[in-house]
Amino acid sequence: MPKLKITQSEKLYAEAQQYIPGGVIGIRRPLNFVPGEYPIFFERGKGGLMWDPDGNEFIDFLCAYGPIILGHAEDELDEAVAAHMKNGFCFNLAQKWQNELAKKVCSIVPSAEQCFFVKTGSGATGAAVRLARYHTGKNKILQHGYHGWGDWCAPVHGGIPDHVYKDTISFPYNDLDALEKLIAENKDEVAAIMMTPLSHELNHDIEMPKAGYLEGVRALATKNNIVLIFDEVRTGFRVAMGGMQEKYKIKPDLTVMGKGMGNGYAIAMVVGKKELMQSMIDGKVFISSTYFPNSLEMVAALKVIEIMERENVIDAIWKKGERIMKKISAAIEETKAKAHLSGIPPMWFISFPNVEGGDSKAYRNRRVRFFTECIQRGLFLQPYHHAYIAWRHTDEQLDKAANIIKESLSIVMKELP
Repeated sequence: MPKLKITQSEKLYAEAQQYIPGGVIGIRRPLNFVPGEYPIFFERGKGGLMWDPDGNEFIDFLCAYGPIILGHAEDELDEAVAAHMKNGFCFNLAQKWQNELAKKVCSIVPSAEQCFFVKTGSGATGAAVRLARYHTGKNKILQHGYHGWGDWCAPVHGGIPDHVYKDTISFPYNDLDALEKLIAENKDEVAAIMMTPLSHELNHDIEMPKAGYLEGVRALATKNNIVLIFDEVRTGFRVAMGGMQEKYKIKPDLTVMGKGMGNGYAIAMVVGKKELMQSMIDGKVFISSTYFPNSLEMVAALKVIEIMERENVIDAIWKKGERIMKKISAAIEETKAKAHLSGIPPMWFISFPNVEGGDSKAYRNRRVRFFTECIQRGLFLQPYHHAYIAWRHTDEQLDKAANIIKESLSIVMKELP
């Protein structure tokens, strides 16, 4: 395949670097894709497709890192938001939409007795940790997964005082013994267990909970007076409307959700037990922002939920995901590719394990080659982040994507067996 033309994208990137550190911030930098092969800017999107400034069309399986649950530029949703704009949406006092969304959320999420709204997943996880620390009078956080860019959890420690980060301790997923040992080693010091109930760490296969694992974590938290927090920013409104806790029937004390609930509009939330939420009332736990009460995103979330319930979006996404995962599994088997497919239909990941062992670079080369072939053929995946299915992905797009994946795997195996 010829190299993708990304002239305009690169021009915008060169301009951006004059005014913005790195040109674009965080995980959207070219280094996190395949430098020189992937577009760096996008122009527009519609449904399950996106176009870059050079006019290249892509089937989008990254879905803005998860928020796009319906599809890009969803007409019914955007029309509802545009109509609401005419009344104003940013005031110093709340509007009724806050109450409407809160009532709806509490009817959907199993553990939600009360809730409050923020703008981002990082804001939600930070607020949940603060509530847990105040409620328990303890400081340490045991965590698994990615929980944002806050000082307490950022994966890179630059600019964070050592004493802040030392209170956060990581634990391995699906290992109750390891978690129990950490609790014992930090006896009476652990305020919260913060975890993604479905393991989806950066550049790792998606891992499902073993039988009894989540129940065991719940029991350990209860026994040791630890607040159990589920980070369902990605799994909420995607695995099920009420997230993994609905599917596995486990009630955490607090839950953070975001992404899919707004289909791209910036909204997230903390839900949970009323007794924990009440800590905010006495003024000793401060959580506030100029933009938290904005009703624009609340109206968007209400419309997203309405569409999802009316159209049985979750069921549709599972069926679409099953369709393509079946084809990808067959492609891996047929091409005998040294690749691995993990995850569940709404969110899955293609990885290239280090089958040679040691410090072999072969698996890295296979990964780079595979994702280069995919992007040249119009399939947008991320080498280090899992894929998502959107409601507007068509069967035609799914089948085309599966064929691209098969063709790309075949090339990898021919050139880098």
